[in-house]
Amino acid sequence: MTGLSQSYRYCREVARRRARNFYTSFLLLPKPQRDALCAIYAFMRRCDDLSDEPSSREAAFRALAEWRHELQAALAGRYGPCPLWPAFHDTVQRYRIPPEYFFELLEGVSSDLAPRRFQTFGELYRYCYQVASVVGLTIVHILGFRKREALVMAEKCGVAFQLTNILRDIREDLDRGRLYLPREDLERFGLEESHLRRDPPPAAFTELLRFEVARARALYAEGRPVLDLIEPASRPSLWALIEIYARLLDRIEQAGDAVLRQRIELPVWEKLRIVARAALAHH
Repeated sequence: MTGLSQSYRYCREVARRRARNFYTSFLLLPKPQRDALCAIYAFMRRCDDLSDEPSSREAAFRALAEWRHELQAALAGRYGPCPLWPAFHDTVQRYRIPPEYFFELLEGVSSDLAPRRFQTFGELYRYCYQVASVVGLTIVHILGFRKREALVMAEKCGVAFQLTNILRDIREDLDRGRLYLPREDLERFGLEESHLRRDPPPAAFTELLRFEVARARALYAEGRPVLDLIEPASRPSLWALIEIYARLLDRIEQAGDAVLRQRIELPVWEKLRIVARAALAHH
């Protein structure tokens, strides 16, 4: 049986190794909140890994169904073999996080097991809500918020983060049989899925990319005021996270059709500079 402090240590290690953008911004938080976010991240990372592990679709469905049972048991205080559960349960209770967020996430992740195609942005928004907005809503509970509007803004931030990830990972997702860009957007620019596999793609791809970047930027603009509605001690961390993702979006736009050939990243030094700016600006 994993003790609580060991469980938190395990979650910190998972976040340190895997979270990159998130972990960098966590560094600005007081330790209890930082640990709580590591516990939530470890849970979410495991959900993603179960859907991405190279096994049959049936095996992945079974693994996620088993994980859902473990989640239900953990929320009732009965922990399965994974070491993250004590820290996860402690965090959910301490910060009064609505458990439905985690079931929404599992539903979104499970839907990724079938080849993904979306007809409209409305369908994509629903998916982004399930796999990313629930993360934003969970984070805001841990950071502490003063008004309910904070939840609406956290939802927008979550969708903006996920759109940024989608634009960064177009090629990688295609290789996994997934395409998240809505068919209505492709058609608007006279594109088909096969065009995205060409090297170079048609010039219209760059116009499509700009269109999607503008949509993500609008969502960041709607979500940013959440910074005024969370506890002051939490603001530097969330500001840094939003800034890191918004800067990544800028890089994606600058890269143009190169996003189909290479993974666009923000260098570590730039992330650390953003974190330093956040720390200095709020002291």
